[in-house]
Amino acid sequence: MLELRHLRYFHAVAETLSFSRAAELLHIAQPPLSRQIRQLEDMLGVELIDRESRPIALTAAGKFYYEQTYQVLSRLCEIEDGARRLARRQKVWFGIGFVPSVMCGLLPELIRQFRLAECNVETGFTELMSVEQAAALKLGRIDVGFGRLPIDDPDIECVTLLREPLFAAMPAGHPLAGHAAVDLGALAREALLVYPARPRPGYADQVLDLFARRGLRPSAVSEANEIQTALGLVAAGIGVALVPASACQGRAGSVAFRKVVDDDVVSPVIMNFRRGDDGPVLARFRALAQASIPLAADELAQRPPQPGSA
Repeated sequence: MLELRHLRYFHAVAETLSFSRAAELLHIAQPPLSRQIRQLEDMLGVELIDRESRPIALTAAGKFYYEQTYQVLSRLCEIEDGARRLARRQKVWFGIGFVPSVMCGLLPELIRQFRLAECNVETGFTELMSVEQAAALKLGRIDVGFGRLPIDDPDIECVTLLREPLFAAMPAGHPLAGHAAVDLGALAREALLVYPARPRPGYADQVLDLFARRGLRPSAVSEANEIQTALGLVAAGIGVALVPASACQGRAGSVAFRKVVDDDVVSPVIMNFRRGDDGPVLARFRALAQASIPLAADELAQRPPQPGSA
């Protein structure tokens, strides 16, 4: 059965390329270390270390295994460090999950205010798509999530904080960039970039549904993994994209952002939490979030295209 010591021992050998040096760092004798690595290889059914090489070297399988397990051990170290900090400082831990696009708008300022107000709370952050947040909430990995899709789960409560206007992102110099605003009919004649590619359903489906509800079908659809990749492809002239108003910054000179004139071309920002969770920290966070939203909504509704983006 695979245990964490197998991973730690293997990583020590992989990083030093020496059984003797790894044994010194781990404060164990070399023979038991060698046996543990052999045991790991037997469990996997592959050779991870080329012992005939001088110095020893990782096999192709060993390099792959090292790279794939590096994040596991790093995350474990973060968890252990967090637990020690909480024990030393007697702080409450509060986990926040989020989709990347909300970090372009209201969430950074909300987190800043929360951290200032709650100096005895240790705050953790996890990037999660909307559909992933339900499991994270129920497992206690996070206490609140921010997404763009409602979660259909009786154990999760969803509160729509605002409906964020969407803007059309197009290459600078595109014929449509000469207009103050565009409609979905014009955008449907262009190649459309949507994101994220996975998991689905997601924001990509939300965008495609805006066209479908109006009987429109984009001439071509391509997928990107996240918003910055999509905007990079827009700048390269690959297509156009619909992005939240809060993302209309940066890329000056390479991407133009134009308002969409069609009604209800918006994407909600939804706060998710466990139904029945009456914890005091969550209550204060919710109150702070809901107090901040009217100002954020007014700002986003009036946000103009960025200077130099035409």
